[in-house]
Amino acid sequence: MTIRFEAMPTSDAEHLWNGGTDAYGFLPETHISDGPGHPCRHCLGNIDAGESYLILAYRPFPAAQPYAETGPIFLHARPCRRYTAEEIRPPVLETSPDYILRGYGENDRIVYGTGAVTRQESIAAYAADLLARDDIAYVHVRSARNNCYQCRISLG
Repeated sequence: MTIRFEAMPTSDAEHLWNGGTDAYGFLPETHISDGPGHPCRHCLGNIDAGESYLILAYRPFPAAQPYAETGPIFLHARPCRRYTAEEIRPPVLETSPDYILRGYGENDRIVYGTGAVTRQESIAAYAADLLARDDIAYVHVRSARNNCYQCRISLG
């Protein structure tokens, strides 16, 4: 079984780079990075010190519904290349010792009992275990400290 780590779709990022509003209908805030701690959800790398970035509310689901979590994320203020090494754990997941992984069904709703704080080195194995189940369509990776969306994992 091959899993892939998926960044924010480029269409979502382009919408924001072109002056679009976030999940709450607001324009993103623009800030200047002071260094580590600002992971871009499109390139899945850190936004370096001195680079401008956007803070916005993001809902990584196709439609609003009770399980469609919305929260703050960072995005380079200027277009960046979408993360493409999908079979390799991205740099954004190297900055914390653990993350929350949670499985979702085809209906984009949480599959209860799947959420777990997972050590960095166990992310791929736990995601593969979840994706082997018939009731799991994809997995979200979120910050274990702040619950912020990091990326999506699906079958490759």
